[in-house]
Amino acid sequence: MQLLNQTLNGVSGLVAEFSVGLNLDLFETNIVNITLLVGGIFYLGSNALSASLSERQQKILGAIQESEERLQEAVTRLAESEKQLEQAQTVIESIKTDSQTTAKQVKSAILTDGRAEIERLTSSAKSQITSIEAKVRKQISDYVVALALKRVTLQLEGKLNAKLQQQIIDKNISILGD
Repeated sequence: MQLLNQTLNGVSGLVAEFSVGLNLDLFETNIVNITLLVGGIFYLGSNALSASLSERQQKILGAIQESEERLQEAVTRLAESEKQLEQAQTVIESIKTDSQTTAKQVKSAILTDGRAEIERLTSSAKSQITSIEAKVRKQISDYVVALALKRVTLQLEGKLNAKLQQQIIDKNISILGD
């Protein structure tokens, strides 16, 4: 930055030292030569510049065409992807419907099996209760009979003498004899 400032200061000092003016003499200033030189440069340079611009234009057109082709391919792939997405959604909906149907069938089967199992267990429980009641009644009956026999035995032991025993034996023999 400092170098630039020094250069500008130096040039401005030179301009101030010399007086600058406009010289209108055509031959002295070589305006004709400069004009011919500039015209030749434009004439000869225009072909090179034109070729360069034409080449640049072709590159740009090629890039645009390539971009359009890529765009077309992307649009085609997008359409294919959308079609595949629709198919996937159809399959997903089908799977959801099938799974709901299967779930309902399984639920129904489980409920039916559960009811049958409950009925079987209820029937089994009832038969076990009946069996246990019968056993308890028999045990109670046996106990009551045993107690009654014990009580009768005790009562008879006190009242039973040899004569009474002989009468019971004779009565039982006569009953057996008939």
